[in-house]
Amino acid sequence: KVEPARWYTHCDRLGILVWQDMPNGDAQPIWQNRKYFTGTELERSAESEAIFLKEWKEIMDNLYSYPSIVCWVPFNEGWGQFKTKEIVEWNVAYDPSRLINPASGGNHFQVGDMLDLHNYPGPEMYLYDAQRATVLGEYGGIGLPLTDHLWETDRNWGYIQFKTSKEVTDKYLEYANELAEMAKSGFSAAVYTQTTDVEGEVNGLMTYDRKVIKLDEKSVRKANLEVINAIQE
Repeated sequence: KVEPARWYTHCDRLGILVWQDMPNGDAQPIWQNRKYFTGTELERSAESEAIFLKEWKEIMDNLYSYPSIVCWVPFNEGWGQFKTKEIVEWNVAYDPSRLINPASGGNHFQVGDMLDLHNYPGPEMYLYDAQRATVLGEYGGIGLPLTDHLWETDRNWGYIQFKTSKEVTDKYLEYANELAEMAKSGFSAAVYTQTTDVEGEVNGLMTYDRKVIKLDEKSVRKANLEVINAIQE
């Protein structure tokens, strides 16, 4: 989605790096996440293609001045994905100052600046691209529902669920240790799901109302720095 201007301004001030997606649209025709794409891309009507390009350009124009945005992501997990190579070429030509993540999570083509793998709950590196950065664009999803801090009281989920902060912290640290080892083999970045609970998803580092931080902050920070150091090495 596209966030309010205030959100990007806070990211600018805090030094948070943003990978900006084009909101998903249309169908998901084929989903191939463990190999390069070998199928037929979605065939969108001429009107649908024109709307996509018009709205994507408007998003980029509207957000161009925010330095926190370091990467454009035209497609996520195959939804509405069409003419990937052409769209990436257009992205690069229109804004050569930022990275392009051509297809987040699957339906991979050897274009753009990165190969983006998604895996839940723990990290896994099942593809590698020596010519581009190999990244783990989504992983984690460790759930912890906390009473009185839920958007829904009876319907909530995480990719795995626990009952205590210690259990969630321990699992986060376990995944961080695995990720640090994978960084030595080729991962250049990783994105954890997710900063806060989102409606029925209770896999945030914070609750939906932002009143409780679920994990032990010092332990998480230490583990994150170790992952960063492993990537830099």
